[in-house]
Parts: sequence; structure tokens; C-alpha cells
Amino acid sequence: MNYKEAGVNIEEGYRAVEKYRDLASGTLGPLKNAVLNGIGGFAGMISLKDLIEGGPDGAAMEDPVLVSGTDGVGTKLEIAFRMRKYDTVGIDCVAMCVNDILCHGARPLFFLDYLACGKLDAETAAALVKGVAAGCRETGCVLLGGETAEMPGFYDEGKYDIAGFAAGIVDRKHIVDGRAIREGDVLAGIVSSGPHSNGYSLIRKVIPDLNEDFGGMPIGRALLEPTRLYVRPVLELTRLLPVHGMAHITGGGFYENIPRMFPPGAGLGAVIKTGAWTIPPIFARIAAGAAGRAPGTGRPGTGRSETEQAGEDALKTDADLRRRMFNTFNMGIGFVLALDPKDLSAAVEFLDGRGYPAREIGRVEKGGGLRFE
Repeated sequence: MNYKEAGVNIEEGYRAVEKYRDLASGTLGPLKNAVLNGIGGFAGMISLKDLIEGGPDGAAMEDPVLVSGTDGVGTKLEIAFRMRKYDTVGIDCVAMCVNDILCHGARPLFFLDYLACGKLDAETAAALVKGVAAGCRETGCVLLGGETAEMPGFYDEGKYDIAGFAAGIVDRKHIVDGRAIREGDVLAGIVSSGPHSNGYSLIRKVIPDLNEDFGGMPIGRALLEPTRLYVRPVLELTRLLPVHGMAHITGGGFYENIPRMFPPGAGLGAVIKTGAWTIPPIFARIAAGAAGRAPGTGRPGTGRSETEQAGEDALKTDADLRRRMFNTFNMGIGFVLALDPKDLSAAVEFLDGRGYPAREIGRVEKGGGLRFE
């Protein structure tokens, strides 16, 4: 018996790597002079000297600090498999990592991905990595390397898992760690593109039919909308005005993530203004299923369905459901900034002008945790 008969196709792996190499080369951008090798080696290399002494920002750093993060896409992948659409979840993988390191003011430098499957298909793997490359290009980081593991008998055939690791850099004096947050600061929320990459274990239970009509499209397509990448506009904003703290709204929703922007022992909490933004319809549909109120979907293409209306009603009347939803999903706000009140208007105008609608959603108060009013 040879390796191929055991379930591992080395030649298919070679085909996949060739496709990855072309995708990765398109992510070099302004960092091309700092990258010392390409895809296919045992490790990726990037020159810190070139980054520190100028780099793409054109200014040397006094005290450079590396910032890292790692994450995966989770069970959103199951939606991609069922819809046979693989080219967006790679964006999710990048976004979940780079949006996290952005919370500390770091500019992403490079990204590494890990792809595992039961039986490798080079075309499917390349479609997944195509999304990774797209996310890297949009955020200005290099796809520096990765790993593809074919594991027959461990993963079901046709199933893939994808995870990633991002490294970024920030001058120590520009680190955002929440120490500048004060009582009375305002919270500005930047809109999300949907559930992003969180809560899909629940979503898959309450929305079993991915072909259900949702505003004229299969709801499975809406659920595959990739996580929004906040890196470029937020980094630009930090160069224009002081940002006291930042939070990426991921797993755990509002209740877990907004308090993470406050330093331990600061004695600060957040107040969220009910009705400060319109909760997108996809969350009303999820809420309807979670509450057991999914009577029907209306006629295809008719816009809001009976189910969405039932979900909106449930969110208004069922306090426990509302709390669970805000403790699981981003509910339409994917990234939150803590700002001095005098800077709010300028920040909102700047973000709106770059296609990232922002809203005042609350404030910082003495105390702890998070509450709604």
C-alpha cells in the first residue's frame, strides 16, 4: 500500500501549493521589499529592519511592538459546504485575526493559514485560500505562508477546517490598551456586515433550510456574507484623533467584548443606548427561530417576512431572548470605539465617508460590566 492508497494525494497537494503561490504573490503590496521568500519554503521570512526603518508607513518606529492573534471560522464553514461556496470564508479567517490585533492599534504585517481536510481537492482549497488572499490585500498584510493537512479518516470527505494567525506592529507610544478611557467617554459603533463568524452553531439549528427566501435570495447566501475588515479606516482614524479604546464584537457579543476594552481594575463599565441603531433583519430572523416563532417566510421577493416580524416582536418583548442575542451576536455593530465626546462627530463623519457607517451607541460610566438603557 502506498500513501495515495492510504488516502493522501501528494500530487494534489502540489497542485494546491502552486495555486496558493499565485494567490500569495498578490498580497505583497507595499511590504514586497521586506518579504524575503515566497510560498513553498519551510517558513516565511520578513525583514523587521525594513519595517522598522521606514516601511510602508514611511516613518521609523521608536519602540516597535509585535502584536499577534489567532482564530478560526468555526461552524460557519458548514454553511459554505452546503452552499458549495468557498471563496468568502477565507476573508472571515483573516478578519477574525486582524480585527482583534487592530484593537490595540496594530497594523497587520503578515498572515499564516492552516487548512485541514479529509480529502484534498486543489480547486476547493484554492477557493478557500483565494478568500484569505483577498482579506490580506484589503488589510495590507502579506500571506506569508501556511499549512495544508490532508487527514483521511479524521475529517469527513468534503469537509475542511481553516484557521489563521496574524502578526502586526505598533509603536509602543501608540498602543491602545484602554488606559486612556475615562468616565463620560462616548462609544461609537461601526456597523457589521451580518453575524460575521460567530453564533453559527445556533444559527444552523434555527435556520435549517438554507434555501429559505430572505429578501429575494437564499438565506444561506446572506449567512455567508464575510466578516467586515475594519483595519484601514480605523488605523487612519487613529492618526487623526485619539482613540481611547477599541473592541471587536465577536463571540460573546456585547456583554463579553465591550468590557474587554477596559483595563483590569479600572472600575469602568458601559451603557448601551437601546434603539441607537437599527438591528439588521438577519438577526430578527435568527431571534424568531431561537424563540420558536418561525411561522413562515412569506412570498419570495416580498421583503420582510412573517418570521422577521415575529423576531422583531420577540426582541422587543422577551428580555431574556434579547439578552441572549446580545450575548451571542454582534447585532449589527461589529467594532466599537471609545472616544472623547468632542471627537465623536469628526470620527463618525470620517468613517461614514469611507463607507463604514458609524453611530453613537452608548457611553462609559463608573461601575463595571455592561447594561442597556
